[in-house]
Order: sequence, then structure tokens, then C-alpha cells
Amino acid sequence: MLDLLQVVSDGLLFGATYALIGIGFTLVFGVMHKLNLSYAAASLGGAYCGLLVLKVAAGAPAGLVFLGALVAGGVIGWLVYLTCFHFIPLSNPLATLMSTVGMLLLIDEIIVHVTAGMPQNYPAMFEDVMLHVGGFTLRGDLLLVFLLSVLCMAGLLALLYRTKLGLATRAVSQQAVAAQLCGIRVARVNALTFIVTGLLGGVAGAMIGAAVGALSPLLSAPLTVKGLIVTVIGGLGSIPGAIIAGLLVGGFENVFQLYRGVTERDFYVMLLLFAFLIFRPGGLFAPKTGRD
Repeated sequence: MLDLLQVVSDGLLFGATYALIGIGFTLVFGVMHKLNLSYAAASLGGAYCGLLVLKVAAGAPAGLVFLGALVAGGVIGWLVYLTCFHFIPLSNPLATLMSTVGMLLLIDEIIVHVTAGMPQNYPAMFEDVMLHVGGFTLRGDLLLVFLLSVLCMAGLLALLYRTKLGLATRAVSQQAVAAQLCGIRVARVNALTFIVTGLLGGVAGAMIGAAVGALSPLLSAPLTVKGLIVTVIGGLGSIPGAIIAGLLVGGFENVFQLYRGVTERDFYVMLLLFAFLIFRPGGLFAPKTGRD
């Protein structure tokens, strides 16, 4: 029972990063009703760019590396919007979808060529801190990852529900044509949405690198799959659903790893997705149906 409690708590803490990846997919889908399949790869790209801080200033604190990943994630997010959405007719969903697949492969190839395909060590904070409560242990680095992720989620919700940009974003999400008739610049809102999700992705990539201790080009495909799973389980377009689903996926993933091993872990995560598609296809927070 203690082992089960330990792996569930570690999974929930690390699942906050899955929640951030899922929020990125969800926010873009909610605003533009399009999938950005390059999002997880762009998040890793932002994390890799954060390592440039160490190349420029050896011995720089880990906080500057995370800040570099945050800024780089926002820039990459804007570039993805510019190349994959801005100049492509949005009325053709297949064109935008395939362009993001191409961007995913491009980012992966750039990372592989720059790093020669070798994993890169990533700085961690509070990795030596362990909180012991009887036989139960909490890792300091996972606690930091969880707290920073929660702060990012709270900041995003405050942006969406307490600012004019958030009001414009929700208006475009509900009815883009009506929002444009009210004077909202839809293209500007879409671009800012990608920048905001890019910032979140940069943080998520940095947190994943800090928790794992390294970054590898092999992470982009699993993170893309996990992000899509979180988006579907949470409910397409639901940010609270993405948050809860990310924590659930992180917890269940560790439980599956404990009982079935790391080689079968992702197999059972996929079965979890299929169970939701069969019994609750709309996700945890299925959108309400009714008149538009």
C-alpha cells in the first residue's frame, strides 16, 4: 500500500506537466478548432533553447535556463502560427493539420542535427531535497515541478477570465464571425493564443527536463501522444478537463509501471484512452450541446 501511495503521488506531481501539454492542445483547439500536432515538439524545442543560456554563460543558475525556455517557447509558438496557420486557408483543415505534422518533423530534425541525437543533461532544482513522512517520501524537484505548473495554470485562468485578451479569446472561441463584427481582430487573437500556449509549452518542456534530468529527441513522440490523450480524456476545448486529465494520466501511468513494468506502461495508458472513447467519448467535461 505504501508503494502504491508513493507511485501515485509521484505520478500526480509529474502529471502536472502532462496537464500543461494538454492545455496547449486544448486552448488552440478551443479557439481555432484546429489541432496543432507540433505543440509537444515545440515545447521541447523551447526547453532545448533554454540550454543555450548555459552555453553563453557557464554556471548560470537553473532559473535563467527555465526563463530562457519560457521565452523561446513563446517565440517558437508564434513561428508555428505564422508558418502553419496564418498563410494557410483555415477553411481547409487537412492543410493546417498536415502543416503541423511537417513542423513536428522539422523541429525533431533540427534537434537531432544540433545535438547529434544525444541526450542533453538538464539542470534541476531541489533534486537533493527529500521530504520524509514515515516511509513516505516526496521529491523536492517533483514538488517544484508541480508548484510551478499550478502557478502557470492559475496565471492562464486569470488571463482568460480577468483580462480583455481573455474576453476576446473566449469570444473568438464561441463565434469567430460575431467576434470580428464586434471589432475583435481574430488573427491577432489567434497569434497571441499561440504565443501564450508556447510560453506554457516552454515551461512544460523545462519542467520535464528538470524532473527527468535530461532531454532527448525521443521524447517528442510520447509527449505528443500523451498530450492528445489528455486532451481527449479531459474533453476537447475544456481547460479544467485538461488539468484533471493530466493529473489522472500521470497517476495511472505510474501505477501501470509499478504493476506491469515500463515496457507495458504506455500500452495500458492507451487502453485507458479507448475506455473513455467507448464509455464517455466527450471526455470528463463534455461540451454542452444546443443551439449555437
